[in-house]
Order: sequence, then structure tokens, then C-alpha cells
Amino acid sequence: MTDHEKSQNGIQWMRFEEGAPYPELVLTIPHIAFEVDDLAKAIEGQKVIIQPNSPSEGLIVAFIEDCGAPVEFMQYDKKLGTSTAG
Repeated sequence: MTDHEKSQNGIQWMRFEEGAPYPELVLTIPHIAFEVDDLAKAIEGQKVIIQPNSPSEGLIVAFIEDCGAPVEFMQYDKKLGTSTAG
């Protein structure tokens, strides 16, 4: 994984090791990510392919499938000041 804070465009590239426990769609197709205020609302009625989980303190993520591509939604805990939004 690359560091989005070191990218001029704020892009983070994720690469997975063989046997990583993620859906094939996430392993093989680049995805975009959106910061949302309410993750539960954002995934409501969507085809969820990775259930909400917390990969790091103050962050909850989930993946959906949209038009055959993975999309990540990210909800930051604003009280911790970890949001990337300006």
C-alpha cells in the first residue's frame, strides 16, 4: 500500500498478497473511496461486499459493488480529528 499523504494527488494504491482474504473484485479491480458522514446510511440498500470494519482507530470502512466495480466508503471519527476532508 502506498501513502496517500505522499502522493501529489492524494492517491493511495493498495496491492494485496496472494491469498489475501478479500473478494476477487477488490483484489483485481482498482477502487475509489469516498469519505461519508454516515456509513450505515451510505451502504443502505447497496450490494455490500466487505462489511463495515475498523482497519485503524477512528476509521470505519465498508465496500460495495457498483456497476461491477468495488467502491469503498470511509467514515472517520471527527472527535479524533482523523478526517482527511479539508
